[in-house]
Amino acid sequence: MKEPHAAPGAHPLDDDESTLRGLGYSQELHRGMGAFSNFAVSLSIICILAGGVTSFHLGYCSVGGASIGLGWPLATLFALAVALTMAQVASAFPTAGGLYHWSSILGGRGWGWVTAWFNLAGLVTVLAAINVGTYQFAVAAFAPRLGLKPDDWPPIAAYAAQTSAVLAITVSQALFNHRGIRLTTRLTDLSGYLILIVAAVLTVCLLAAAPSWDLRRLVTFTNYSVLQNDKGEPLVWPRTDNVAWLFLVGLLLPAYTLTGYDASAHTAEETRSAARNVPRGIVRSVLVSGVFGWAMLCAVVLAARDPDGAARQGDGAFAAIVDGALSGVLWGAPAAVLYVGIAAAQYLCGLATVTSASRMAFAFARDGGLPFSPQLRRVNPVFRTPIAAIWTVSLLAVAFTLFTPAYSTITVVCTIFLYVSYVLPTALGLWAYRRRWTRMGPWNLGVWYWPLAVVSVVGCGLLFVVGVQPPNDRALVVVAGAVVALAAAWFAFERRRFRGPPAGPGIPSALSAISAVRSAPGDEKKVI
Repeated sequence: MKEPHAAPGAHPLDDDESTLRGLGYSQELHRGMGAFSNFAVSLSIICILAGGVTSFHLGYCSVGGASIGLGWPLATLFALAVALTMAQVASAFPTAGGLYHWSSILGGRGWGWVTAWFNLAGLVTVLAAINVGTYQFAVAAFAPRLGLKPDDWPPIAAYAAQTSAVLAITVSQALFNHRGIRLTTRLTDLSGYLILIVAAVLTVCLLAAAPSWDLRRLVTFTNYSVLQNDKGEPLVWPRTDNVAWLFLVGLLLPAYTLTGYDASAHTAEETRSAARNVPRGIVRSVLVSGVFGWAMLCAVVLAARDPDGAARQGDGAFAAIVDGALSGVLWGAPAAVLYVGIAAAQYLCGLATVTSASRMAFAFARDGGLPFSPQLRRVNPVFRTPIAAIWTVSLLAVAFTLFTPAYSTITVVCTIFLYVSYVLPTALGLWAYRRRWTRMGPWNLGVWYWPLAVVSVVGCGLLFVVGVQPPNDRALVVVAGAVVALAAAWFAFERRRFRGPPAGPGIPSALSAISAVRSAPGDEKKVI
């Protein structure tokens, strides 16, 4: 992979601004993020201490340890394929709201408009899932220690408590984002370190406390769909004798956890040397999260004193295993210390998601794609953040939890929305690659782009089929409704009104400015 050279005497920031001008935009946001910060914002949203913990039962209560030992690395390879192809496009077109611009440039404004709505909907719903999961984890971890019994609360009281807590969590995250990218960057940098440290400490403690390292657990298939609650209802998944299908359903655990790495692209206009650092942030965040997450969850499986008993706890399986393993261990320190670290990482995960979602909304509104676009695209002159976009996506996430309070359905909906938006630019890139799209950025997969793109598209289709099965069949209604609504809006109004990004549709001649910046004297000329 050949790294392009800056124009003689150019500073990397000059390259960034020239590239952005070539795409038709001026520099409005504060460009202060370095390579680690761009990586950390995606690492924070992926957050193996959020999805990997709160969704643990979705995998473990399907086929047991095999869902972790075999399913997690399989899903990680799929996520890496998506991330690698996403990185190649991000390197060529480093803008906020990246996926929307990529689809517009590679396929036309209509595809860009659809991608933007799916991505924005996915980010809003994933914010809802993260914050609902944070609340539910905190209740499960700390309520017994405080003498509270949430299971005995009336349904209305439980619903009110969850809604109030999610509102408070989301509003505080919006306030931090309101104050500017510098503060947000410090917090997401902290989150990156916190995730890796807490995950590593938890892994070591669980392995030390494990009764034995029975590695057969990680490849053993156990049909836990037979488990039922006191009412005779399926505990997690509907009963089936098809273990292979149950294994596929359990892949929702890693599929949901390993989302959010598009945040590196959404913060491209706030990242220095974006054409290089954004693709690296995307791929590294998936790779690091995949490895650390697999090690941590394998340790959880190995540490279970009673694997079948843990599965019977349903969504409390993770806490049951950790509490059972670490009680009286951890060198005298209570497991609550680790729970505090996990809860803090989950909170910062939501904070980083507000950052990503608001940049998507800002970028789409900048081109007139949203209702009230003039307001949503405004950048505060003091904090240099899109304040209206920040508060809008935050309140929409809270509103979505009112419509769909069930955690598993929220996770499925956001996963489908996000992966559709991830794969649409990749599918369009398959058609444009080496035809109209011939000028690549510093990150170039070469001959590997096409097969990895095919894997990404096929895998996304399989994920959709698995995701809308009972008990998450309501997700099919939500997704189908979204598709119908988008199609109706596009053909009735938007195809005549929406102009798309200034450098689209198609591969724009305006990007010749990018070629001029990225090419050193004497480099081979290419047409973009």
